[in-house]
Amino acid sequence: MIQPAQVWLAVEPVDMRLGIDGLSLKIQQALERSPCDGTAYAFRNRRRNRIKLLIWDGTGVWLCLRRLHHGHFIWPTADTITFTMTSVQWKWLITGADWQRLDAVPQAHWRV
Repeated sequence: MIQPAQVWLAVEPVDMRLGIDGLSLKIQQALERSPCDGTAYAFRNRRRNRIKLLIWDGTGVWLCLRRLHHGHFIWPTADTITFTMTSVQWKWLITGADWQRLDAVPQAHWRV
């Protein structure tokens, strides 16, 4: 499994038929970044049950696809076109967990 140090998420959904060239072009034009800068770039479909990860490893480009059979990926909503996450957040995101709540402080006293 590829575990990038930093992942940039494209907030808007993309057409999952896009391959390495199409996603690289999106990175260059929409995100104004280089797909060969060592950073991983993640894209999602509209239903949020599939993601594609594009990453340069120094000698070539990897394109990985992950699909959830149940549920959907928790994706950020932002005013920007990208969102940067840490490798720990990425590990939680690809499992389908709500990675945004992992740092939430638990309530001191629960009452039922």
